[in-house]
Amino acid sequence: MHLTGPASGPPSVSPAGIVRPLRGLAGALASATGRLGLEVTVDPLALAVQRAAFTGFGRNGSRSAGGFAQMVRARDGWVALNLPRPTDIEALPALVGAAVPADGWGEIESRIAGMAVIEVLERGSQLGLAVAGVGASPAPQQPWSVRSDGPGHRRGRAPAVVDLTSLWAGPLAGGLLAKAGCRVFKVESVRRPDGARRGPAGFFELVNGSKEHLGLDLPEPGAVDELRQLISRSDLVLESSRPRVMQQWGICPDDVVAAGTAWVSITGHGRQGPDRNRIAFGDDAAVSGGLVVSGDPPMFVGDAIADPIAGLAAACVAADLLAGGRAALAEVSLASTSAWVRAHAGAPIHRPVVENGGWWQVELAGGPVTVRPPAVPDGLTTPPRAIS
Repeated sequence: MHLTGPASGPPSVSPAGIVRPLRGLAGALASATGRLGLEVTVDPLALAVQRAAFTGFGRNGSRSAGGFAQMVRARDGWVALNLPRPTDIEALPALVGAAVPADGWGEIESRIAGMAVIEVLERGSQLGLAVAGVGASPAPQQPWSVRSDGPGHRRGRAPAVVDLTSLWAGPLAGGLLAKAGCRVFKVESVRRPDGARRGPAGFFELVNGSKEHLGLDLPEPGAVDELRQLISRSDLVLESSRPRVMQQWGICPDDVVAAGTAWVSITGHGRQGPDRNRIAFGDDAAVSGGLVVSGDPPMFVGDAIADPIAGLAAACVAADLLAGGRAALAEVSLASTSAWVRAHAGAPIHRPVVENGGWWQVELAGGPVTVRPPAVPDGLTTPPRAIS
């Protein structure tokens, strides 16, 4: 709640509905990791706000907690436009099809207002922008899909996991597998390290601190060969790049699975179909899944909440594959997992929120409950490990 609602008003109780499906995922993780070896129990609500605990983010209403994503009105609905990179700003004139100043936000909003949602999504995707229509992603029956299922080959006593992911969702999944007793190798390109290293050091350490760190000069052929050898000796690969990246490196997930190594792919909008190479981040993917506070304009729920949801789901299916000795290609989409959570959130919950002594409080049957900001876990003072 601290992260959801208008910047200058009370927090919104709307996110309360997501508690049940998030606890369901946490229960699935405990069950799967228990069969794997070490049962991992987590507070899924703490996971959902852990980045904001380090950044100090607060609620911004129709702008994301991190400030890069904004709700914009199109002709027939609302879209979330996420612009975290300088190149995204430079692409705005192409998005609206006019020679407007890239920083002329008022004129850009006006032109988007004359475009249909589907037009904004299609053009934005072609430009490599993270754009989303509210509730555009259908809800799947479960938060992941599995195909090419077959027997795996355990390479050692502790399952070996190659973590090729970055930012939040994938590293979170890898960190949870490390807690379950897996030996997790975090592989980064020395030319392009994990972007999360540019953020709070404590947050990076929280999700990556229990892994072994390896730097490779990707995409140099020798480094790709080294990566292939590492994968061949592993039990599972965690990966969060768009499908074309592995294709360019000559690594085929289906071939890896056929050789007995499981593969869990985390994408923005899925590995198949026209959106397979579409970019997404946690805030816009959540909007695509329908995780918004309805209104005019809609408001964001939490901080990039599709990331921790997808990370938790990916850890669940990965632990399940490892515990069952299965080699399969599993897919977790940020947008689809958000849609799954939204579909299982139930009816909206309404409770009075009042200010009392400088704090916002929710009026419940048992008395008022104070809304507090996320807290940083104790003991996280170690700087992030360097790439070795």
